[in-house]
Amino acid sequence: MFHLTAITSCQNPIYPTTVVGRPPMEDGWLGKATERIFLPLIRKAVPELVDMNLPVEGAFHNFAIVSIRKRYPGHARKVMHALWGLGQMMFTKYIIVVDEHCNVHDISEVIWRLGAATDPERDCEFAHGPADVLDHAATAQDYGSKLGFDATEKWPDERGARRWPQEIRMSGTIRCYVDSYWKELGLD
Repeated sequence: MFHLTAITSCQNPIYPTTVVGRPPMEDGWLGKATERIFLPLIRKAVPELVDMNLPVEGAFHNFAIVSIRKRYPGHARKVMHALWGLGQMMFTKYIIVVDEHCNVHDISEVIWRLGAATDPERDCEFAHGPADVLDHAATAQDYGSKLGFDATEKWPDERGARRWPQEIRMSGTIRCYVDSYWKELGLD
């Protein structure tokens, strides 16, 4: 029970709200906060998960970039399916799995690894399942396909007879030598 004592109104009221549209929008900060809040919870189900990035450009549910501590052949595919089986992660259309030393928040590094460490025939995983109700590109209402990319270093059982090369890295000595010339060249 309640007692109504007054009803008031404004002549020019302001209704605080957000209108979700093409990213980035004002809900972007909420999405990134949600990503960080849920990461420890997702790790409870997928303990090999090191970090994740749900890019604002993908409206958070369309793309997931995750890094893992890879321990066996096929581990990246196991992680993809585990994520697709977790609550709202079931709506993720694209998952890119990289090794633990990759910075998932550096899109340039992720795209480089996607190009350098994947063979489309060998490293793509297709699945079908629930789709976001707002996903107009899905095959049917609430149902569609998903695509995962294994951009991890390939183990012998995954790559066949080919040797996997070491990652090319510039030595610290050379970096210091080059860095010492930036100011002189006017590039600092």
